[in-house]
Amino acid sequence: MIKMHTTQQTRPRWKTMASLGVVAALALSGCSAAATPAASEEPAAASDIDATAAAMLPAKYKEAGIIKAASDIPYPPMEMFDQDQNVTGFDHDLAQALGAKLGVQMELQKQSFAAAIPSLLAGKHDVIMSGMNDTAERQKTLNFVDYFHAGFSILVQSGNPENISGVLDLCGKTVAVPKATVQGDILRSYDDACIAAGKDVVDVSELPGETDVQTAVRSGRAVAEVVDSAVAAYTAQTAGDGKLFDLVTDPENPNGYSPVYTGIGILKENDKLAEALHLALIATIADGTYDEILKKYDLGHFGLDEAGFNLGS
Repeated sequence: MIKMHTTQQTRPRWKTMASLGVVAALALSGCSAAATPAASEEPAAASDIDATAAAMLPAKYKEAGIIKAASDIPYPPMEMFDQDQNVTGFDHDLAQALGAKLGVQMELQKQSFAAAIPSLLAGKHDVIMSGMNDTAERQKTLNFVDYFHAGFSILVQSGNPENISGVLDLCGKTVAVPKATVQGDILRSYDDACIAAGKDVVDVSELPGETDVQTAVRSGRAVAEVVDSAVAAYTAQTAGDGKLFDLVTDPENPNGYSPVYTGIGILKENDKLAEALHLALIATIADGTYDEILKKYDLGHFGLDEAGFNLGS
């Protein structure tokens, strides 16, 4: 089997700003680059970073008391509805923690994924927090405050009727993915490998949202979906009490294909908001809240040790 490029899935360490001197440098540099504190510098207390983050937040958000996040709900376990139709999930809980650091409410509001960036451009939302992968193409429009690192996995109908064991088994078959996600590009990147194996390329079916994708797999209109590994694992464990889908375990890619970074997307011109959110994430990691949220949703091995900024490439 041809493997996609992978990186280590265990909590990667990345340079971040952990001293007051570095926090000040960030404010002056506009987040243009991450810096590493000198060996003699003492890490700033989380409360100091909290205060700096809150001070960095532009006045319009302080006055409104809210940061509105576009989110394609449901996309469990990242964002979903509980039995009372209240929003919950990893992104929701992290948003609440970040809002608390900044002294405002950070609210996930339902928005189709394909229209998330247009909603920012139109001023409907302030940020995107919807399991969005940080990619070089998206960085042309957005800055990313990165908080997650995971690959993609294959989800099939219960019983795996097509005997899918790896990504090349998808050649010549219809595979469903949510519209405007990177999964479609990943599948199309296998065109040459499929042809070399004497097969047709993957027929990528891009559908409006995750619910539509799962319906296509359940009905047999698609043999599989390729989705974020965290979402795939959660769906296989919980949908229909674990009886509707199977997660394909590929021995060559046990943690998923092509791991990528996930982040909060903020328009390039809204750099002060990006700086404030980055500092709020640093503080949320420092005080242990971030780890608690990861553990709550059993996502610990997808977390970052340090806050990231535009880590995607």
